[in-house]
Amino acid sequence: MQTYLVISAVGKDRTGLVESISQGVLECGCHIGESRMSVLGSEFAVVMLVNGYWNAIAKLESALPRMADALGLRISSTRTEARADTRSLIPYAVEVVAPEHAEVVHEVSDFFARRSINIEDVYTNRYPAPHTGAPMFALHLTVGIPSDLSIASIRGEFMDFCDELNLDAMIAPVK
Repeated sequence: MQTYLVISAVGKDRTGLVESISQGVLECGCHIGESRMSVLGSEFAVVMLVNGYWNAIAKLESALPRMADALGLRISSTRTEARADTRSLIPYAVEVVAPEHAEVVHEVSDFFARRSINIEDVYTNRYPAPHTGAPMFALHLTVGIPSDLSIASIRGEFMDFCDELNLDAMIAPVK
């Protein structure tokens, strides 16, 4: 029977961290199922879902403090369960671009929360606009829209919502 562990780690970025972390997971007999890894500022950050038999997960849990010391990372872990069945959810990609302002993530996430639509994945970035250099903000989401909701209605409401806030946006099925 598979056991699941969520691991998060943060520390100064340097070459070889992904290789070292993945090697440690493999040496314990575990597998990386899902992960998000990124450099944020000068820090490296990772969140991963690891699975394996109970003894492999226990071995990894006991190895994490040594990995943290060796790699100079702050590592935490939490046991979890396999994700509930998501077959009734239709994945949609949402992209929003706007002149930079602090409320974009909150406003867009509130739109989906009020409709009981779960946000599955989020990433954001800032960049200078071409030609003008004005600060821009991009928000990328994957949402799980319940199959009993009207996609056309959600899309229409979302586009109206974005128009009111002067956000350039699109929502499309994940391919």
